[in-house]
Amino acid sequence: MPDVEHRSHKGLNNRAENAHVPLRKRERMMQGFRSPGALQRFVSIFSALRNLFVPPRSKRGALATQIHRLQAMAEWKAVAMVS
Repeated sequence: MPDVEHRSHKGLNNRAENAHVPLRKRERMMQGFRSPGALQRFVSIFSALRNLFVPPRSKRGALATQIHRLQAMAEWKAVAMVS
């Protein structure tokens, strides 16, 4: 077919495969959990804790990151009533 454009780069014709990426992410997260409900319970708590302990992405120095983590740990101990 002389008038049809053939593109041979590996990423150009990969539309169908890329459409499955969100499904694959969900499948990967489900591994190790018995039910979607168990996964949802874990994720709802884990995401809140992760937001507390992981500093926001920005150009911070090591000292600022360390201070953020120490404050997060102090807050966690206060909430969990751990000394």
